[in-house]
This record gives sequence, C-alpha cells and structure tokens, in this order.
Amino acid sequence: MLGVAHVLGLLLAVFGATYILPVITALITQDGTATKFIIAAAISTGIGLLVAAATRSKARELKPRDGFLLATLSWIFMAASATIPLMLVLPNLSFTDAFFETMSGVTTTGSTVLTGLDTLPPSINLWRHALHWYGGLGIIVLAVAVLPLLGVGGMQLYKAETPGPVKDEKLTPRIIDTAKSLWIVYIGLTAAGVIALRICGMTWFDAICHSFSAMGLGGFSTHDASVAYFNSPSIEFVLIVMMVLASISFARHFIAIRRFTLKPYTKDPEARAIFVILITSSMLVAGVLEWSGVYPTFLESLRHASFNVVSMATTSGFVSQDFEKWPTFAPIWMLFLSSIVCSTGSTGGGIKMFRTLLLWRQSARELRLLVHPSAVVPVRIGGRPIPDRVGDSVLAFIFLYFMTIALFTFSLLLTGLDFDSSFSAVIASINNAGPGLGAVGPVKNYQSLNDFQTWICTVAMLLVRLEIFSVLVLFTPTFWRK
Repeated sequence: MLGVAHVLGLLLAVFGATYILPVITALITQDGTATKFIIAAAISTGIGLLVAAATRSKARELKPRDGFLLATLSWIFMAASATIPLMLVLPNLSFTDAFFETMSGVTTTGSTVLTGLDTLPPSINLWRHALHWYGGLGIIVLAVAVLPLLGVGGMQLYKAETPGPVKDEKLTPRIIDTAKSLWIVYIGLTAAGVIALRICGMTWFDAICHSFSAMGLGGFSTHDASVAYFNSPSIEFVLIVMMVLASISFARHFIAIRRFTLKPYTKDPEARAIFVILITSSMLVAGVLEWSGVYPTFLESLRHASFNVVSMATTSGFVSQDFEKWPTFAPIWMLFLSSIVCSTGSTGGGIKMFRTLLLWRQSARELRLLVHPSAVVPVRIGGRPIPDRVGDSVLAFIFLYFMTIALFTFSLLLTGLDFDSSFSAVIASINNAGPGLGAVGPVKNYQSLNDFQTWICTVAMLLVRLEIFSVLVLFTPTFWRK
C-alpha cells in the first residue's frame, strides 16, 4: 500500500506540471486566472512531493494488483486536484459539481454542469479540454499496463506486435517504452487535427480545444451550442475523421505508420467492424431522417446523421443537432452504439468491440455445438484462438456491466428522476458518451441534477472507464490478503 502511495505521490507532483498550459493561456489572454492556476499547481505538486517523500523508504517495483489500486486512486486524486482552479475561479461552483466536471474530463466523458461556456475565461476552457487529452493519454497507458492483467481487455490481439511487449509478472520499464510509442502517435494525430480545424475556419484556440476533445473522445466544447456553433460541414468532416481514428487502437496506428501500410487496419477485426457499423448506421439513420421529413434532402440528412452517429457511437459526445427531436429510433440506436463500437487500446468507452466480437463468436459456437455436441470449435478473433479463460472473464464483465446499468438506473429512479433521463444518463455516463435524453439531452446538460444524482453519474463514469474489475477487485477480501 505504501509503495502505491509513493508512486501516487509522484504522479500528483507530475500532474501539477500540467497546469502550465492554462497558466500560459491566462498570461496570454490576460483573463486574470494565472495566480489561481499557480496556486492549484503548487497544492498538487506540494501534496504529491510530501506523500512521495513520506513513503520513499517503501518504494518498490509494482506488482499486478498494485496496478489496480494505483489506476483507481490516480483517476480519483487527479480529478480532485483538477477541481481546485475551477472552484477558485468559479466560486459559486460546489465541490460536487466541480468534481463531476473534472471526472467527466479525465474519464473523457464530456458531460458538463457548466453553462455560459462561450464567456468562460479561456484558461478554464482550455483546462477542461486538456483534462480530456490527459485522460486519453492515461487510458492508453492503462490499456497497455494494467488491463491485459485482467484478461478481458482484448490487448492480447496486438501485444506481440507492439514494441516492448507487456509482461504479466510485473510492471516493467518496457511498458513505458510501449506507452511512449503510442504517445507519439497520439500527439501527432492531435497536432494534425489542430492544423486541419484551423484550416477549416476555427480559431487557433477553438482548434486546440476541440482537437484535445476529439482525440480524447471527450466532447467538451468551448461553446454551449457545441459543434452546432460553427455550422460547418468541413469542420464536422475533420472531427468525424479524428473521432474514428481515436476509436481505433492506437497500437494499430503505430504499426500502420511504422510499416507505412494500411494492412494493420484491414487485418484488425475490431477496425473492420467499426467501419462497417459506423457506415451502415449513418446511412440507416440518414434514411430514417429523410423518410420522416426531418430534413429536406438525403444529403443534408446524411451530413447530420453521420456526424452525430459517429460522435455518439465513438463516445465522443459532440453535438451538431438536437437529435432528441429526431424519430425515437435514432437517439436510442446511437446510445446503443456507444456501448459497443470503440476498440480496445483506444480512448473510447463502453464494452469495446473486442468483447462484442467475442460474444458474437461464442454465441455462434454454442449454436453449432447444439447440432454437433462433440465438435471442437475454438473461438477465434483475427485468426487467433481466444482462451476459454478470456471468454469467461468477458462474460463476467458483461454481467457486471449490465447489472451496473440496472443498479444505477434504479438508484436515479428512486430520486424521482424520470425514466428517460435516468436510463440515458446512466448509459451516457457508463459509456463515457456525454449527452443523454430528457433532462440531460443534447441541448441541455447535467446542471439540473441534484447532488446525489450527480454523484451516481460520477461513480458510473469512473467505474466502467477503469473496466469495472479493476475497481471492484479493491472491495474483495482476497485483494487485501498478503
């Protein structure tokens, strides 16, 4: 425990350095918040160094189960630290709302309790978007270092192809080598997105913020109207490309760039499924919109359907239209897609495509075994056999996933919130997708929720962002036994 506390202290100290971005922004824009960000950085760094110094004698190499505790505590303490500048700059913001906002940021959910985004100090807006970007980086590290130890992450599909393959015995420096390679890709795609959005007409500030959000699949915007503010097909197209790229494993991007070929995508079963589902769903929703007369032409229907389908399916949560006014099929289908579309090793949330494919193949195997009980039918994904242990873990994960949805939905219903708002808020929070329906619809936010409802959504964001098991295992007696 003290060994984990030592590393956690160092992480908090390093996190204090991330305040340099909003400090520079505050100094350039003269928005009067620089001192408050410096205070926040000093508090985070000071507490981190104090904890690290107090536990220095207990420093040791981390083991697998330490990774679960470190991942959970890191997300909680980073979100708590990130509330400091919000509460200093926005004195009317309660800790509950501030923590919800920052947890939404670092989990790349994109739900917000803030209004008047257009007039927020630029440094605060940049800080919110930077949390998405940092959270996306963190999820990549988590996927490489911790999730393979659970046996349910799907990282086994490309583990052997990435530099510095992950070891199961302990968290070694070679994991850092792997992470660095993925970070380079992450930073490069973010920079390309900034330039493309600027060319399409965004200001440099908006381009940086929205690129941070798109690459982290977060969904925060600098405007209350989100992407609808720009009303630009070219901006929407660039964001679609960025969101699709961010929903695919960054290891695939690294391999494709290193080998200078598109074969890693065509051979990746997750990537193929993602492309098929997004294209089919966009066409389907566009057809529904035109048939219902929501838009006058199929081309206009396709434009709005494509952007919002991709945004929700990839768990980004940008909004260009009030899709709650669309035929009921469309928003419900988009919320469903947010559960399954994103790839493992991406910055997206939800069940992940690997698990969806695995359950599909297992179902097909069971149907075949009903006819041929003695047949040996291994489950394969991408031509590789999947161990039964992984299949069992995935089934357990799916059970906990749906039980979590049911438990949190009933908890919100007990508070008096209507069913549409309760169910969609839970789905959007658990999948880190952002907007839901009803009181938390696409043109509204989570400000109308009371404190208890807000905390339910906050816990939901964290629980499934960290893949459920890595959080729940901390509450088992076995974990704490030596």
